[in-house]
Amino acid sequence: MHVRRLTSTFALVTLLAASAHAQTFRTQDSVIRRIWSLGMDSSQVEHLAQVLDDSIGMRLSGTTGFQSAGDWLTALYKTWGVTARQEKYGTTRGWRIGPVAMSLLAPHYQTLDVHLLAMSPGTGNKPVEADAVLFPEDSTRLDAVKNKFVLLSAPEIMCRAAQELEKYGRPATVARIADQRAAVQRDWLAKIRALGGTANAARLLQNAGAAGIVTTLWSGGWGVNKIFNASVDRIPSVDLSCEDYGLVYRLAANHQGPRLRLTADAEARPDQPMFNVIAELKGRELPNEYVLLSAHLDSWHGATGATDNGTGTVMMAEAMRILRTAYPNPRRTILVGHWGGEEQGGFGSRTFGEDHPDILEGMQVVFNQDNGTWRTELIEGQGFLGAGANLARWLSFVPAEITSNLKLDVPGGQENAGSDHSSFICHGVPAFRLQSNYTEYRQYTWHTNHDTFDKLVIDDLKNNATLAAMLAYEASEDPTRVPRDKTILPPGQNGQPRPWPQCRQVERNPVPRP
Repeated sequence: MHVRRLTSTFALVTLLAASAHAQTFRTQDSVIRRIWSLGMDSSQVEHLAQVLDDSIGMRLSGTTGFQSAGDWLTALYKTWGVTARQEKYGTTRGWRIGPVAMSLLAPHYQTLDVHLLAMSPGTGNKPVEADAVLFPEDSTRLDAVKNKFVLLSAPEIMCRAAQELEKYGRPATVARIADQRAAVQRDWLAKIRALGGTANAARLLQNAGAAGIVTTLWSGGWGVNKIFNASVDRIPSVDLSCEDYGLVYRLAANHQGPRLRLTADAEARPDQPMFNVIAELKGRELPNEYVLLSAHLDSWHGATGATDNGTGTVMMAEAMRILRTAYPNPRRTILVGHWGGEEQGGFGSRTFGEDHPDILEGMQVVFNQDNGTWRTELIEGQGFLGAGANLARWLSFVPAEITSNLKLDVPGGQENAGSDHSSFICHGVPAFRLQSNYTEYRQYTWHTNHDTFDKLVIDDLKNNATLAAMLAYEASEDPTRVPRDKTILPPGQNGQPRPWPQCRQVERNPVPRP
């Protein structure tokens, strides 16, 4: 069966009023107008984001930051008169991190840009000094790494963002650098495969008595690295910036005696409870049918998680604040789910589905946000064949200032499955991403050491929270249920239509130790 895909772009209209927030409405609906006023003229998103990002900070699962964020959200909802609770779903490894510093001591002194990988042990907050060496060619040479910092990543040829190189470099220069980078990667892959892959190589180095493991995971932007988990738990694992890693690597490769000093205050903690924060406005007519606003609360620890997913957290909390005032007695029950453990595999939203099959049965729609700042620009139908009519109808009531650059892609091919909406789609529940621009987000803030408050565009965050509130209102009032008919998904690599995603049972025990 061939399914025609429809892409609709809402036309840009000229704002007729002089005020920056004056608006020509498409409807006389007083709730829509009240939502606009609360969301655009009396917004709280800037204050909420500042508290979450600056005061609470990173929210890695298993840390006090995650617990503090959950406590703050629960208390915040109660001040707004919104029922909220923390639903425990399991536990995860506990971890505490304090100050971390690394310096190059020889052949000259230089402070290095370093981050401790998640769940890594520290140095007991005492300095550890050791020479830096390249990782060995094979497992027969592991004696050379004892009491050494081992460089376990391939170096980058250049740490300049690709868009600048391509804009200003000569084509021959760009091609030469690309060839060099490919050759370095091939050589590194051959060596790392000889040690059984990166994770196994790290375990071999730990068992051989290495002082620590030094890696880099460049994001492709100026000074930006992705910061993830350690592979071992008895020796410290750190990430150095692209520039600093390249410096130490070149010194080691040219036998120029690099020596490093690391001081890291970090330690394992007992397993910590994990939970979702659920907020609720009870439905007046259909209390057992639901509209769910969805965003994950947890983050990585390289920065403060401002765009992944502080923006989603604030957006959905603000939408509920708006709804509590403008639409306090919804037709259907409106829920907000702030999920834990998304970065570890969507654990929070997946367990919610396992624990609440009755809510999934009565679910009208899920709106999920999980990709940073900028205005919402795309809602994809995620393969639900008949959902486009509902989505288009709801959006038709939203002011054109919000929808002017928003595309509706239906039925959609599930092009982006990497977030909490997938936890509902696998149950056949209509769940849609309120998606912003991806390119800059992926390069500069997604899981990086630069994901901080200064990257937020507050005007767009106001816009997105207002949109979420309006969609929740329209979905709650809609006299029809969103149909769950499924389209045939586009072909995969084998040329055959992709199967509908299947739900996987969640392992609720702590993540196994390395």
